[in-house]
Amino acid sequence: MTDLQSASQSGTLNEAEKNQRLPEWVRRTVLNTDENRQVRSILKEQKLNTICESGRCPNKGECWARGTATYLLMGSLCTRTCKFCSVNKGMPEALDADEPQRVAEASRQMGLRHVVLTSVNRDDLPDQGSNHFARTITALKELIPDVNVEVLTPDFQGREDCVATVLAANPVVFNHNIETVPRLYRKVRPGSKYDRSLKVLEIAKRLRPDIPTKSGIMLGLGETREEILEVLRDMRAIDVDFLTLGQYLRPSREQLPVQRYVTPEEFDELGAEAWKLGFKMVHSGPLVRSSYHAEELAEQLV
Repeated sequence: MTDLQSASQSGTLNEAEKNQRLPEWVRRTVLNTDENRQVRSILKEQKLNTICESGRCPNKGECWARGTATYLLMGSLCTRTCKFCSVNKGMPEALDADEPQRVAEASRQMGLRHVVLTSVNRDDLPDQGSNHFARTITALKELIPDVNVEVLTPDFQGREDCVATVLAANPVVFNHNIETVPRLYRKVRPGSKYDRSLKVLEIAKRLRPDIPTKSGIMLGLGETREEILEVLRDMRAIDVDFLTLGQYLRPSREQLPVQRYVTPEEFDELGAEAWKLGFKMVHSGPLVRSSYHAEELAEQLV
């Protein structure tokens, strides 16, 4: 049962949701393959979190069936209170010093050659968790010498030293998501700042111009077409290389409701506009997510 179906039965849908039942183009079939079960078993054995589960990603079944997953580092509790995200909020526990090695071992067991690392926000830590990212990249490269590691980082409070720490471990892609348009930041991302997120991407490009930068935004939260294009222009002004555009899907009734379901045709049109602006790779579609088919972007680097 989808969240919309469940909410409909309990009478908690807002008017926009009542008039916009889940379109066919954002529905997913649950996959329960041997590969899916194997990934689940490895993650459980290594006691690892994934954004696939914590973020209730609609692509989890497909990705796990392909033998891939996106790790969620540094625990399951986030110090931010973003209103679009289903990751649990609260004061995290101390860092697990063995997590980098377990991520590496799980990746080896899954036969991964492209690994995506993301994390909760760790505003409680002096280094914002940047050294943990670096240690995990190092552990992966030591165990899987030919691995490519992509990072999707928090904003690190805009600190250049934290960005530099992650870049020094040589990820193949540095990703930080803008998520939404400036007007909606206070509503969607309280505790975060649009200019600060742009700053993180600018710092990464300035420090390591040889490492591609990547970012993405969600559509369907009430933004206008011109606002979307303005964000894309802001990204290109700081030479962001890769772009993802996807539909916001409400993970549960605790998150913001969907204001509009963007059609595949609109995604195609916006993707075409992004190409014209000079992005080197664009993934634009209803079910596109930051790490969805991320290995395809990495192939552009070879």
